[in-house]
Amino acid sequence: MLKRTEPSEARGSTALAARRIVLADRETDGTVVVENGTIVAIEEGRVLSGAIDCGADVLIPGLVELHTDHLEPHYSPRPKVFWKPFSAVIAYDAQIAASGITTVFDSLRAGSDGDRNSLAGGLFALGEGIEHARTTGLLRADHHTHLRCEICSHDVVEMARDYVERFDVRLISLMDHTPGQRQFRDEQKLRDYYRGKASKTEAELDVYIAGRKALHDRHHDAHRRALVALAHEAGVALASHDDTTEDHVAESLADRVAIAEFPTTLEAARASHEAGVAVLMGAPNVVRGGSHSGNVSALDLAEAGLLDILSSDYVPVSLIEGAFGLAGVAAMGGLPGAIRTVTAGPARAAGLDDRGEIAPGKRGDLVRVALHGDHPVVREVYRLGRRVA
Repeated sequence: MLKRTEPSEARGSTALAARRIVLADRETDGTVVVENGTIVAIEEGRVLSGAIDCGADVLIPGLVELHTDHLEPHYSPRPKVFWKPFSAVIAYDAQIAASGITTVFDSLRAGSDGDRNSLAGGLFALGEGIEHARTTGLLRADHHTHLRCEICSHDVVEMARDYVERFDVRLISLMDHTPGQRQFRDEQKLRDYYRGKASKTEAELDVYIAGRKALHDRHHDAHRRALVALAHEAGVALASHDDTTEDHVAESLADRVAIAEFPTTLEAARASHEAGVAVLMGAPNVVRGGSHSGNVSALDLAEAGLLDILSSDYVPVSLIEGAFGLAGVAAMGGLPGAIRTVTAGPARAAGLDDRGEIAPGKRGDLVRVALHGDHPVVREVYRLGRRVA
């Protein structure tokens, strides 16, 4: 696994003054001072000379994104069209930073998946593209890799092992999209999904579904054991995906999973949360008011006090919109609690204790947000005290 360093540009001093500074547990006014990339002071009630005046805008920690697969569409923007990996990474990084995200886990799929074989083959090309972009010092956000492993794929274990040996992986998630399982426990949901996504006929869907079920029977148990062992041997955080039943949660707990991504039912989310596993839901689910695939609503989990982390999933800007949208949910604890779901919550779940809140000793990752009515608009983004968007 590669060792990583921060950019040399993280030097000098920056100070930002605001009337609304969102701390971990409250809001305050004053000036945040960053030196050599680290927050060294919060001067409450004071506007220091020379500070950047944010006025009535809200100052929050840089967002921490654990699961966005938005890089893959930059690499393959159309079927059978593949962009240069370095160019795709740079363009994607700009969108990530402009959305207020200063730490991003690039979600890359390991394991061939029916119609997506050619894209899965781009895993290592994207890994090289990320490393190339990082060496230029031009990346705006701090990038890590989240390896999304399709358990029942025939080649997933080999691909995951090779990737972990070559690149810096910080999170591995265990996915099973077999018809009749988890997210697609209702097989009709999968038929509807692929009918719209891939324009398959019913006969083609019959063949596809039968093949997926055969792969599950052949590979699921052995591949899951191998992937869990790989994560623990490499010291990589582990996430479950689409837990649906209490039995799924029990399996995740036995595997020492730290994050439950997108549980599909209230019972699975409650069981994970009560066991100390961080529950992650999609910010688009919050923004749209429900799940696009008919699963449990993120807002319902928030109101029940079961939501720990938001992820932008497929729309980067949804992360900040979702967080501000949660501020009015009583169980979230106001804006500070809502902001924790996109800052301190994901940072701690991923083992990144140096970021996620505005406090002395933490990284100088800051976002200035203007409110247009109740709609948050990112105006400025600072990573390690240096403006990047």
